Amino acid sequence: MASARAALIKLKEKTGTITPLKLLALSDEEMKSCYFSRQKLKYARHLADAIVSKKLALKKLAAMPDEDVRKELTSIKGIGNWTADVYLLFALHRTDVFPTGDLAMMNAFKEIKQLDKNLSKEESLRVAEPWKPYRSIATMLLWHYYIEKRGLKT
Repeated sequence: MASARAALIKLKEKTGTITPLKLLALSDEEMKSCYFSRQKLKYARHLADAIVSKKLALKKLAAMPDEDVRKELTSIKGIGNWTADVYLLFALHRTDVFPTGDLAMMNAFKEIKQLDKNLSKEESLRVAEPWKPYRSIATMLLWHYYIEKRGLKT
């Protein structure tokens, strides 16, 4: 979390308000000075270009079902299911997101439910099934538990 925050602060210092056009205007060196790795730099440019070219229309995502949003987002190189889950949770405020790809959330889930550390994604979803359609609330509580238990600063 600390490294992500530092990168965000550096990027805001360079661009002011972060927009796709401002991101695309940065040189590779400027992006690297904002703690972008070579790979993340490419992925960020793919995303910014998709938005600018209207291949990805963020405003339209709000009216789409979760799985269609996921399909749209993951069609952009560098965006996977974890990113789609985080977008569904924080940008679209969807109520039934359970990001099995999030290590912190899954570790807290396994601790609290006293589950096998090698529990599969499918089995995790089965265990979380009773929380539908509000698994996003469980996700937030699990993240808070993880942060508090480990004394992390947010």
